Amino acid sequence: MTQQPFSRPGAIDLSALKRPAAPAPGGAAGGASAGGDGAGGPYSVDLDEQNIQRHLEASMNAPVVLAVYSPSRDPESSRLADDLDVLADEFEGRFLLGKVDVDATPQLAQALQIPSVPLVALVVQGRMMPLLQDAPPIEDLRDMLTQVLQQMVTQGVTGRHQPLPVGGDAADPDREFADPRYLAAQDALAAGDVDRAVAEYERLVELNPADVEAAGGLAMARVLQRTKDVDAAAVRADAAEKRDDVEAQTLCADLDMLGGHVEDAFNRLVEVVRRTSGPERDRVRTHLIGLFAAVGNDDPRVLKARQALASALF
Repeated sequence: MTQQPFSRPGAIDLSALKRPAAPAPGGAAGGASAGGDGAGGPYSVDLDEQNIQRHLEASMNAPVVLAVYSPSRDPESSRLADDLDVLADEFEGRFLLGKVDVDATPQLAQALQIPSVPLVALVVQGRMMPLLQDAPPIEDLRDMLTQVLQQMVTQGVTGRHQPLPVGGDAADPDREFADPRYLAAQDALAAGDVDRAVAEYERLVELNPADVEAAGGLAMARVLQRTKDVDAAAVRADAAEKRDDVEAQTLCADLDMLGGHVEDAFNRLVEVVRRTSGPERDRVRTHLIGLFAAVGNDDPRVLKARQALASALF
């Protein structure tokens, strides 16, 4: 794997792009699909004269990897771009892959002053740094990107890209997002495999403890896991009889959640907090906070229950 010095280090100058390239016969400008950005996945995009500026601006928050290739001049460079598509999905937003096909967008390649193909470069906060000028195996690419991104973290670059909208332009706020990070867990839930869904959400939370959506998904999956084999009538009868029993009350609160009685679940556990103390109170409080995460911390019912919990505790 060669890592040669780049001819133009520093900020990217796109002033040479006076206007979009003329559309190719029978197709959209620059080879991109009409009406949107062609891409191989939710974290990669085909760059052209019209979209490059806003996608490179994303490097202010998280790294962008540029892959410059030419199917006509170097078929191996196309394989390189395909491998980077795969890795962009694997890294789940730690970088956005921007692909430049010099055959389809020669004006863009000229503006970037591309010395040769293939070329892979890292763009961070608008500045481009060379990574390599050959097409190594995907295993080497994976190792290289892991090392580079770890180095970026030590320099304080910790942002992640959101997945691009399905089937079109990332500038359209009404497009539906399909975040691949959650697909495995969602597929497990759809298949009725709650244990696998819990494991998938646990993996996501371990990778990124700040991922609020994963934490909420995990909390709800655990509710499903705790209640999947219970006799609802027996649980409710047990809770009615054992008003201060933590196991009985938390399980009944889970059933309230599943039945859509969110406020009933919250109120039940707040009252148990009032009546208990020590380790038992802490178990109830922890369980209730988990239910808050399942609903969403910005939900008005959660905000109201948090106030009630604080009152019960203090």
